[in-house]
Amino acid sequence: MVPAGTAVGAQPTGAHAPGPTRGPKGLAGHRLGPVALVVTGGLSVQFGSALAVLLMPRAGALGVVTLRLVLAAAVLLIVCRPKVRGYGRADWGTIVAFGAAMAGMNVLFYQAADRIPLGAAVTLEVLGPLILSVVASRRLMNLFWAGLALGGVVLLSGGGFDRLDPVGAAFALAAGAMWATYIVFSARTGRRFPQADGLALAMAFAAVLSLPLGIAEGGDRLLVPSTIGLGLAVALMSSVLPYTLELLALRRLPAPTFAILMSLEPAIAATAGFLILSQALSLTDALAIALVIGASMGAVRTQVRAAARERAME
Repeated sequence: MVPAGTAVGAQPTGAHAPGPTRGPKGLAGHRLGPVALVVTGGLSVQFGSALAVLLMPRAGALGVVTLRLVLAAAVLLIVCRPKVRGYGRADWGTIVAFGAAMAGMNVLFYQAADRIPLGAAVTLEVLGPLILSVVASRRLMNLFWAGLALGGVVLLSGGGFDRLDPVGAAFALAAGAMWATYIVFSARTGRRFPQADGLALAMAFAAVLSLPLGIAEGGDRLLVPSTIGLGLAVALMSSVLPYTLELLALRRLPAPTFAILMSLEPAIAATAGFLILSQALSLTDALAIALVIGASMGAVRTQVRAAARERAME
């Protein structure tokens, strides 16, 4: 767990400190702020998830996970060409934990998305980052914003999740626990490995973990060229781009702020579900998601003001 109040953006030191800026960091790190990185990643991952739902009838939920992780790992390994020497046991332990969290998060989420609407699945999943924000935060306002977002989640349930498939809801909640774990180990990976090297290695481990599950469900359907093409689009939109942007953002954002900012994702998911999957929202659902958005905006404003006060005191 990232210590409360600790900026997860601290740069690596010692043997594993990054060298000169290269690749995506030079573009994203200087031209976009960390909040913009998270929002851009959220847009990409949720529209990619909507595309993945369309792919599930072809390959199955687990087959889609395998396509996403395997193809994303291939892209990242080719682009990043990460070094594998010079790291210690703790570094590789971080990679294993990060990759396992990534695989678990994806497997559980796609099982949920196969059973309940995308917006509801992500709204339940975001409970994981919300709990992380409450545990890690020392600021009273962050607790308030987390509580407001939690109220939106309760409103979405209508007082109980019986109107949703209970198995799908359970998968979404479990995915939220993995999402919180992903946030913690993404931050640790960003500190221990230069650029996106750690992400590439963790993605490869996640792909290996998911491979037996995907083959068991998808079989030779995973080898159909059109399915591979759609899987590559899902991999780029839902893994390569957003995970890279989030890793960069976690180097510059405190964990509590990042966790609450993740509350924007239900609104993005609901929009993607409506536009791509024709999953309409009720008025109550829209109000619930609006509460979650308001909590995210409040968290960002709190962080900006706190940073401004700290600069003024220097």
